[in-house]
Amino acid sequence: MRPDETPRRRRQGPVTLRGNAIPATTTDQRLLDSRGPSDWLHTDPWRVLRIQAEFVEGFGLLAELPRAVSVFGSARTKPGSEEYELAERIGALLAEAGYAVITGGGPGIMEAANKGADDAGGLSVGLGIELPFEQKLNDHIDIGVEFRYFFVRKTMFVKYSQAFVVLPGGFGTLDELFEAITLVQTKKITRFPIVLFGTDYWGGLIQWIKDQMLPAGKISPEDLDLMYVTDDPVEVVERIKRAHETQERELEERAAQEADAVAGGNGS
Repeated sequence: MRPDETPRRRRQGPVTLRGNAIPATTTDQRLLDSRGPSDWLHTDPWRVLRIQAEFVEGFGLLAELPRAVSVFGSARTKPGSEEYELAERIGALLAEAGYAVITGGGPGIMEAANKGADDAGGLSVGLGIELPFEQKLNDHIDIGVEFRYFFVRKTMFVKYSQAFVVLPGGFGTLDELFEAITLVQTKKITRFPIVLFGTDYWGGLIQWIKDQMLPAGKISPEDLDLMYVTDDPVEVVERIKRAHETQERELEERAAQEADAVAGGNGS
């Protein structure tokens, strides 16, 4: 390394590696790559313990979070851009409404949402991931953890969020969006709001779903209601609040019906 160069750095869970100590591959790559006909017998059982440790660490850190909303979007969005400022506004509005804000902890949209929540006095959470290139948690996070495995990190997003807000992003954002939709559609998780921000950005995708997937019978008409698209930061938060108020009312009604059924059964 030349004297004028900044040393490379990578976070692997709680560990920080610099310079020549950084391995050529990530933990996910080493898990998924095939090394030979029997090599996995000697390595994968030990990886299970590391995976278990990541789940335990994540559950322990996030177990006492208040009601929270995950905000997704591109890490490439630049500070000062309109998208960055809108994400910052959404983060602030969510915090003012009493929600913790969870992001992937990186730059761009994630940083903006964390900054908005932090500046508004809310709880700002970042769930980072080990990547081949350097990316540290942003400076606007109150609670942060960095994961080695994407699937562990995704579990944390789903388990501790009561809504998803999806701003313009790339493949990672699409992955998070469609995983959330699939989990809600298949009733693997309780239905919660999924709000797409930016009609110009998401409009083509929504139209393709309507024009191609729906007529082909690949989805049901009601599946289109799993996503809501808006350009208004205030509407993002209002939509989430209304959905949660409806859910709470339905839970109360269901509990009352069950109590009446039990009382009726005891009186018969």
